[in-house]
Amino acid sequence: MILEHALLPVVPDRTAEFEAAFEQARPLIARAPGFRSLTLSKSAESPHTYLLLVEWEQLSDHTEGFRGSADYREWKRLLHHFYDPFPVVQHFTTVFAARSPGTTASPTNPH
Repeated sequence: MILEHALLPVVPDRTAEFEAAFEQARPLIARAPGFRSLTLSKSAESPHTYLLLVEWEQLSDHTEGFRGSADYREWKRLLHHFYDPFPVVQHFTTVFAARSPGTTASPTNPH
């Protein structure tokens, strides 16, 4: 699994427009082969900065598959004009992971 990481610096005062455009763009990436999940988070300290995390099966699913597709061209048309400066995208593989014990799934107790 590959984790794509991008800090998205959205032009101030355009965050509502960006979020609406992102909602339109989300299905474009979600249907890409190798796509697993995405999370878009807004910074608490800098409300015009967003963190995009996308899980891919493998790196080429993003760098060759999605970026080489017509859906990516539409993604760019919808979103890229909101960024200043343009974001740096990096890809990561997991070394360690941990979860709080309270977040693990537990069997349902019917009684």
